[in-house]
This record gives sequence, structure tokens and C-alpha cells, in this order.
Amino acid sequence: MTRTRTLGLATVAGAGALLALGVAPASAADTATVSVLHGVPDTPVDVYANGERLIDDFAPGTLAGPLELPAGSYDLALFPADAADGSGTPLLSADGVAVPAGANATVVAHLTAEGQPALTPFVNDTSAVPAGQGRVVVRHVAAAPAVDVRAGGQVVAPNLTNPNEASLEVPAGTVSADVVLAGTDTVAIGPADLDVAEGATTIVYAWGSQEAGYELAVQTISGSSSSPSGVPGGSAGLADDGGVPLPVVGLSALGLAGAAVAARRLAGSRA
Repeated sequence: MTRTRTLGLATVAGAGALLALGVAPASAADTATVSVLHGVPDTPVDVYANGERLIDDFAPGTLAGPLELPAGSYDLALFPADAADGSGTPLLSADGVAVPAGANATVVAHLTAEGQPALTPFVNDTSAVPAGQGRVVVRHVAAAPAVDVRAGGQVVAPNLTNPNEASLEVPAGTVSADVVLAGTDTVAIGPADLDVAEGATTIVYAWGSQEAGYELAVQTISGSSSSPSGVPGGSAGLADDGGVPLPVVGLSALGLAGAAVAARRLAGSRA
């Protein structure tokens, strides 16, 4: 059965999160805004950073964050939920993950198109959108082949493959969306009504697998209004310099290292 989830925030209090990581609070100029989406079906986990538990009983389809973390290097590990003190072999891990100052990103634990677990970082676009518009971003993180994303029955993001994304600006309001296998009318997810707020970035994740079921999860980031009177949502947004932002380089280490470790360890745990 297909369900649409508006992501609940498993938010860790800012000061508590920093203390748990063993670091002192930093100024806004020295922090990064990071969210973590759990998109691996049927696998609740505990998330550890630098050896300390940061997120407890992290359930599939939920989002942790946004967390304001000091810029720096982090050893990240995902263990089966309630594993004693993070002991044993992690399901997913990445050491020395660089989190640069100014990063605004969502890191997704998900399945590849072939069904192998992976970690993929996405930079969240917080640039302004025209008045009366909202930004919709669709991210394919499901164990599935290429898909077409439709809005109102029309294809708006064709041939989207895992782990890529498509972005478009649409009038604010309610949009009926579904996901079909690329080049067909075979519905994989939906239809579902998507509320697009003016001046906000609405991110839709297609996640899951054929065995566990496919689902949509929705993350909303406010503060993209083009109005001169608009108030930016936070102070850690990425500068639009027309190139690849530095945070992508640092966070990509997590995706590359995590995917390699995950493919061996989590697949082995299911055997």
C-alpha cells in the first residue's frame, strides 16, 4: 500500500546535540544545517556521531533535523535500533565526514536502484523563487528503475533515475502528483495531493522497494520568498556562486564511503 508521509521531525535540541557530540556550541558562521532522512525500509536504527548516540530509534520514513552542527569532521555510524552502546558491526558507516561551515543539506540513507543500501547527500536549494510560486524538488531514492513524475497528469520530471533529483517552480497551491515507470502509465506511487507553499521549497522523496512498498515523503524548507520583506529561513544557506558548493565535496565523502560499506554489511545482515 502506498502512503504519503509529511516527515515528522525527530529533532534533537540544539545544545543537547552539541554536547552529545562532545563539542562546544559554535557561532552561526561556523555551523552547518544538516537533516537526515531514513529511507531504508524495515530497518529502524540508532545514529551515532563521533561515538555518541545522536538519534535514537530512527524509523524508516522519518527525518532528523534540521540540526545545527559545528563545522568539522564526523565519524558517522548506523546501528540496529537499541544496540548496546553502538557495539558490534554498524549497518552503515562513514569516518572522517567533513561538514563545512554554511552547508545546508539533507543526507539520505536509502536503497539504490539495485536494492543495495547507500548514503547520498543532497544540497537544499534555498534561493529565492518568484512571488506566488513555490519550488518543488523530486528526489528518486527508491529501489526502482527510472520513473516519470507527473503533476496533474502531465509529466514534469521525465526519466528520473536513482539517486538523482529534478527541480521546478510551480504556482503555490495543491498539486496532484504521482510517479509512473518511465515512458509508461504504470503508476508506482500515488496519486497524492502535494501542498506547495508560496516562497517555500517542497522536497518529495520517492523511497522504498517493491517488496516493502513504495512511499512518498515530504520535506518543506521555508524562506525562499523573492519578496524584499521576506525573512530568510536560517543563516546557514548556501551561496549561489554558479559552481559546485564546497559542502557537496565534503558531504560526498559520506555518500561514497557509506555506500561501499553498506553494500557489504547490510546485505550480509539480511542473508
